[in-house]
Amino acid sequence: MNIRRRLADMLLMGLTYACMCLTIGALLLLIGYILARGIPYIKPGLFSLKYTSDNVSMVPALLSTVMMTGLSLLVAVPLGVFSAIYLIEYAKRGNKVVAAVRITAETLSGIPSIVYGLFGLLFFVSFLGFGFSLLAGALTLSMMVLPLIMRSTEEALKSVPDTYREGSFGLGAGKLRTVFRIVLPSAMPGILAGVILAIGRIVGETAALIYTAGTVAQIPTSPMQSARTLSIHMYALSSEGFHTNEAYATAVVLLLVVIGINALSASIAKKISRR
Repeated sequence: MNIRRRLADMLLMGLTYACMCLTIGALLLLIGYILARGIPYIKPGLFSLKYTSDNVSMVPALLSTVMMTGLSLLVAVPLGVFSAIYLIEYAKRGNKVVAAVRITAETLSGIPSIVYGLFGLLFFVSFLGFGFSLLAGALTLSMMVLPLIMRSTEEALKSVPDTYREGSFGLGAGKLRTVFRIVLPSAMPGILAGVILAIGRIVGETAALIYTAGTVAQIPTSPMQSARTLSIHMYALSSEGFHTNEAYATAVVLLLVVIGINALSASIAKKISRR
């Protein structure tokens, strides 16, 4: 029996390491391919402030990506976090409404992005009259990442021990003070992890933004103007067929932007957890 258990353990350990190596190898292969195809074509013209058909600058798309991400998180993070706080801290356990909200959130998280784009086109662009704009795209993306932020915040709040709450109540603190001074800071690393995943989805989204934000290659001066993000810029260059090499160069910049945002968010999470 011991020999069989050891053989089974060794087999499972070998499968685990094999899957790990396969995943890391595929990731390194993908990153290496993008870097090899894109780095040679990164040139000063790609960083001009104004886009033309000659330089195909990515700066307007880069700034639009930052604006789109910030505006989307400005809408989605407060709604997702406060909704999760109500579901975990205030709603009664076993409530049918809470169960319905959670099922709805899980269902929304599995809907393809093209469906969100069509909804944004019908509701934000046409019905509300926002047109193809930064605001319409940001509202659509906030709907996409809202279930992700809600679920990650719920799990982070559940991971906080009940002894923290009981200790706070024992010292005379009220419910609101306990939630925002004890529970929420303890759950902040988990909440930021969900926000990091939301940022990754926002930055890499293309289908939903084509129908809502448009593809105009300019720096938007107001939320009601059309704009293209880096992912849309890369898609437009590759689909036209004239600037495929510049599309790979844009992919390199997009990869660096995502890595930089994740590293910054991770460092913030570590500082908050230490405090």
